[in-house]
Amino acid sequence: MQNKGLIRVFAILFGLVSLYQLSFTYFTNQAEDKAAAFAEQQVPSTVPDYVDRRGEVARQYLDSVGNDPIALGITYNDAKEKELNKGLDLKGGMNAILEISVADILRGLSNNSTDPAFNQALDQAAEAQKDSQNSFLDNFFDAFEAIPGDNKLASPDIFANTTLGEKVNFNMTNDEVKPIIRREVEESIKSAFEVLRNRIDKFGVTQPNIQRLDNRSRILIELPGATDIERVRFQLESTAQLEFYKTVFAGEAAPYLIEVNTILKDLVAPAEEEEVTEVQDSTETTDDSIEELLASEEDTITPATQNNPLFERFSFNPALQQYGQIPVIGYAQIKDTATINSYLSKPEVVRARPQSLRYAKFRWGTAEGESDVLPLYALQSDRAGNPAMDGDVVQDSRQQYTQMGLPSVGIDFEGQGPTQWAKLTGDVAADGSAIAIVLDGTVYSAATAKQEIKNGSTEISGSFTVTEAQDLANVLKAGKLPASAKIISYDVVGPSLGQEAINSGLISFVIALLLVLLWMVFYYGKAGLFADIALAVNILFIFGILAGLGAVLTLPGIAGIVLTIGMSVDANVLIFERIKEELAKGKSQKDAIKDGFNNALSSILDANITTFLTALILFLFGTGPIQGFATTLMIGIGTSLFTAIFVTRLFIDGYGKNGKSLEFSTAATRNLFANFNKDFLAKRKIAYIVSGTLIVVSVISLFTFSLDQGVDFVGGRNYTVRFEQPVNATEAEQSLVAELESAQAKTYGEANQLKITTKYRIEEETSDVDDDIQQKLYTALKSYLPADLTLEQFVKGGSSDAKIGILEYNKVGPTIADDIKRDSFWAVLGSLVVVFLYILLRFRRWQFSLGAVAAVFHDVLIVLGIFSLTYKFMPFNMEIDQSFIAAILTVIGYSLNDTVVVFDRIREFMKEYGPTRKMDVIINQAINSTISRTLNTSMTTLIVLLAIFIFGGASIMGFMFALIVGVVVGTYSSIFIATPVMFDTIQKKALKPEKQKEEEPVA
Repeated sequence: MQNKGLIRVFAILFGLVSLYQLSFTYFTNQAEDKAAAFAEQQVPSTVPDYVDRRGEVARQYLDSVGNDPIALGITYNDAKEKELNKGLDLKGGMNAILEISVADILRGLSNNSTDPAFNQALDQAAEAQKDSQNSFLDNFFDAFEAIPGDNKLASPDIFANTTLGEKVNFNMTNDEVKPIIRREVEESIKSAFEVLRNRIDKFGVTQPNIQRLDNRSRILIELPGATDIERVRFQLESTAQLEFYKTVFAGEAAPYLIEVNTILKDLVAPAEEEEVTEVQDSTETTDDSIEELLASEEDTITPATQNNPLFERFSFNPALQQYGQIPVIGYAQIKDTATINSYLSKPEVVRARPQSLRYAKFRWGTAEGESDVLPLYALQSDRAGNPAMDGDVVQDSRQQYTQMGLPSVGIDFEGQGPTQWAKLTGDVAADGSAIAIVLDGTVYSAATAKQEIKNGSTEISGSFTVTEAQDLANVLKAGKLPASAKIISYDVVGPSLGQEAINSGLISFVIALLLVLLWMVFYYGKAGLFADIALAVNILFIFGILAGLGAVLTLPGIAGIVLTIGMSVDANVLIFERIKEELAKGKSQKDAIKDGFNNALSSILDANITTFLTALILFLFGTGPIQGFATTLMIGIGTSLFTAIFVTRLFIDGYGKNGKSLEFSTAATRNLFANFNKDFLAKRKIAYIVSGTLIVVSVISLFTFSLDQGVDFVGGRNYTVRFEQPVNATEAEQSLVAELESAQAKTYGEANQLKITTKYRIEEETSDVDDDIQQKLYTALKSYLPADLTLEQFVKGGSSDAKIGILEYNKVGPTIADDIKRDSFWAVLGSLVVVFLYILLRFRRWQFSLGAVAAVFHDVLIVLGIFSLTYKFMPFNMEIDQSFIAAILTVIGYSLNDTVVVFDRIREFMKEYGPTRKMDVIINQAINSTISRTLNTSMTTLIVLLAIFIFGGASIMGFMFALIVGVVVGTYSSIFIATPVMFDTIQKKALKPEKQKEEEPVA
C-alpha cells in the first residue's frame, strides 16, 4: 500500500476532528444533567405537574449559565449549537407537515374573483389533487382549460387586475400567463416559509428545523420538546390576519336572533330526542321582548317538546337584561359553533337581516380558562366586508401585562396606523360601542374607549396565560401568511418514550457491537482483532461526521449504524478470505496480504456501491426518521470502505513488518469450508420449485389477506397508550369502537401497552378534533386506568413517574397518505432500475442484471408474503409504513450486496478459465469459493439484527423482523435464484476467449 504515512496522518486527524465534534455533545449533556439535578432539588415530586415544572426550572437554569465557559472557553450555548442532534423519537417533541393552500394564493392573486370558470377550476383541482401526482397548480390549469368556452386567465375578472399590476395584461394567452402565475405562487410559498421560520425561531425550543419538501407547497417543521399540539397548531396555522372592527350592540342583534330561531323552525328538523338540555339564562323564544325572554334564569328547553333550533345550542348573555349596549350577544359550546354558523349563513336567514345588521359579521371569541363556551359578537363592516382597520399597519408586538398584572399583547402602529387608530377610538368613544380585535376570524378582545387615542398603540387583553400571550405576540410580529396553512400530518413523541428509545437503542448498540467484536476474534483470531479496532474507528468516524454535518440521529438512524456494523464487517471478511486463498496457494504472507487486498477491492466496491445507491434513493424519497436511517447508512458505507481498506491494512502491515506471522483463522475455523465443493446449479430446479411455491403462496396471501397498512398509507391517527397492568387488546378495542365508531387496538411491545389506530373524523381539519378524540379515548379506556388519573394526565402520558397514558401519537391525512404510498412505490421501482443499470454497466451482460433483479423481486415478494401471512398473530406491530419501505430497500441493497460478490467472482473466473471450462463449472467454483464469505457475513448481520430485534424496543421490531427475513431470503436468493437465472439466460457452453487486458490471470 502506497502513502502509508499520509493515510496514517489522515486517519489520526480525522479521528481527532471526530472527537472534537463529539466533545460538544459531551459538554452539553454534562450541563443538562446539572440542570436536571438542580430542578429536581427545587421542585419536589409532591408538586402538581412537577415534571413540567422541573422542565421549566431546568430551562431557566440553562438560560442563566448559557454563556458561562464549561471547558476550553466553550459555553453551553456554543456546545448546544454543535452537539449531535437527537431526533424527536429520542428526545420527544413534534414534527408536522404543513400544506400551504395554493388555492388561497390563486384567490388572492385574482382579487377573490367570482368568475364561474375560475372557481369551478379551483374546485375541480382540489378534487383531482386527491388522486393526482401533479401539483395543485397544474391541476388548476388543466381544469380551467377543460371548461367549455373561451376562458382566459388574463381576463380582467381573474388575473389581469390591479394585484398583478403590469405583469398580466388582457392580450396575453393562457400559456403566457401560466409562468407568471407559477412565479407568483412560488414567491408566496417562499414568503410563507420565511414567516413560519420566524415563528418557530421564537417558539422557545432548541434546535427547531424547517424545510420545504420537494419544492412543493408542503413544509416540514420539527420542534424538539414540543408536545402541545394546540399550541403548535396556533403558531403554524394562524394566517395572522389582524383586523379591527366596531361592534354592534348586543341589544340590537338579539331581536334578530329571536327571528332567526323562528325562521329555522321551518328549515331545520326538530332535534332528535335526547336528554333535557339546559340553556343557561334563556326562556320562551316566542316573545319579541328581550326582557321577557331573559326574565327567568331557571327555565329549560326540552327538544322533544319544543322546536328551537338556535336556542337549543345558543343562550343570550344574561347581562342583556340590564345592559343592551354590551358587545357580547350570547354564548355557545365549541362543539355547537359550526352548526350555528351554518344556521346564520342560510339565505333565508341572511335575507331577514335588519338594515343595522345588513353587512355585519358574526364572529366567535375565545374561551376563558378551561371553559368550552365561546362568546358571540356582531361586527360592523362596509358593503365589501372590510373592517374599520386592518393589521397591515402593525409595526411591532410584544407580550406585556395589563394594569391589573394580567398577561396581554401590546401592539404599535406605523404609517397610517396611528391616524386610523385615533379615528376609530374617537368614534367608539362617541357612540359607546367597542373595538373588537380579530385575528384569523376569532375575536380576542372587545374593549371600549373613553376618548380618542393618538399614541399609535393598543393592547389585546383577555384570558391569556403568559405562554399564550407570547405566542400571539410572536405570530403578529412574524407577519401574516399569504395563504392558509393546514397541518396534514404530525407525529408527537412524549419525553419518557424518547428516553426509553435512547436506552433501548444504546443497549442494542452495545450488545450488537460486542457480539460482532467477539465473532471476528473467534473466526479470524488476531486479524479479527485488527478488524475490530478498525470497526471502532469506523464508529467514531460515523458519529463524528453526523455531529459535524449537523445531521439528526434517530432510532432508525441508530438501527442504520448498528446495521452498518454488521455490513461493514463484510469488507474485512472479503479481504481476509482472499488473503487465506492466496496463502493456500503458497504465497508469502506479505504477497498474500497485498494480493488479497487488491483482489477483494472490486467485490468490495461493487457490493457497497449497490447498497449505497439504494440508501441514496431511500434518502431522496423518504422523510424524517427514514432519511436519518438512509443518512447513517450512506455515511457508514463510506467510512466502512475507508477503515476496512486502509485502517485494517495499516495494522496488518505494521504487525507483519518485523517478520511476525499472522494467521487469518483460529483452531476452530482453520479448515472450515476448506474443501467445500457442492454442485449448486444442479439444485436449481428444486430451488425454482421451492421459490415458485413461496411466491405463489405470497401472492395469494397478498390478494386474500392483503397487508396491515399503517396510517402512513391509508391515513388516520395512531396512539401509543400505556397502562399500569396488562390489557386485553380485544376487549379494549370493543370499548374504543363504541366511542370512536372505528378503531383497532393491538398489544405494542409489553402487555401493558396498546397501539390504537382510528380513522374517526380524519377528514375534518377543525382544531377541536384532537381534543374530542383524546376525550373519547380517555372515556373508552377509563376502566383500565387508575381512578385518580385525570384527562390532562392521560393526554400527557409519561409526565409522571408512573408514565401512564398517551406516550406518542401521530396523524396522517388521506392526501399525504396517498403521496407517501406513491413515493414509496417509486422508491422501490427506482432502486431496481438504478441497480439494474449499474450491474449492466459493471458486468457488461444483461443476464447479470436480470439475475440480480429477479433475486430482488423474489426477496421482496417473499418478505411481503410473510408479513401478509403473519401480521394477524405476531406479538409485535407489523404495519406497512415508511419504515417498512426503508426495510424493503435495505433488503434490496443487502441482497444485491450478496449477489454482486458472487457475480464478481464469476466474472473473475470467466476471464481466467473461460476458454477452457464450461459455464456451469465456473459458476459452481465461484459460489464455492465465496460460500465462506457469504455465510460469515450473513451470520454476522443476523447476529446484529437479532440484537436490535430483541433489545431495540417495540417501535422497530417490525422493521427489524423485515430485515431479518430479508437477510435470510437474500442469502438464499443470491445463490439459488440470481446465479441460476443468469446461467439459464446466458450461453451454457465455454465462452469465447476475451481479449487479454493488463491484468494477468490468477495463478
